[in-house]
Amino acid sequence: MSTNKSKVAVIGLGNIGKVVASNLVSGGREVIVASRKIEDAKAFASELGNLATATDVKSAIKDAGIVILSVWFNTIQELFKQYPNELKGKIVIDPSNPIAPDGNGGFKKVIGADESAGQILKGLLPDGATLVKALGSLGAASLAGEAFKKPGKVLFYAADDKSVNNTIETLIKDSGFEPVNIGGIDQSIRMEVFGELHEYGALGKAVTKAELKQPA
Repeated sequence: MSTNKSKVAVIGLGNIGKVVASNLVSGGREVIVASRKIEDAKAFASELGNLATATDVKSAIKDAGIVILSVWFNTIQELFKQYPNELKGKIVIDPSNPIAPDGNGGFKKVIGADESAGQILKGLLPDGATLVKALGSLGAASLAGEAFKKPGKVLFYAADDKSVNNTIETLIKDSGFEPVNIGGIDQSIRMEVFGELHEYGALGKAVTKAELKQPA
């Protein structure tokens, strides 16, 4: 299948990574999947079919134009340190939520109440890479269950570099959702867990654009 769209790599095959990769394949996008265990990536790619290929993390970053880091917030920081050269020139998507189990069956933030993963990662981003906060404003169950619905449900994104907006909006549409830009990376906290635009924050559920405009 020939396409002019950027190649997409999904790094990390936890709940979010697997759903994002599956949704993109359902939307006709080619994806490269990678995880620390190459066997896991190969097995998952074969489940996804012809549009998916598996490789190691370094090769996946190198071969893609868009790199989705669907790993824990702390692991993203490690990948920045490990692959600064490979990430140069790439659009790096951060879907992370800076949380950990609170010991009571819930979650707590692992950074300050007024801090966002997006802004912290922006400060650590390798030179020449472009950071986008996206694909993390819904939980894995909603990402899987609400994709490709009519009318479409919303996924928010934030980016400082507006030149990538069209590319990101196409990616979000191909994953089965309606893109809504909320501004620059300094707006990230609004779409991270507990924020006003996250499913596990004030928003409370997946919404359509029409529902978003209705007053509470």
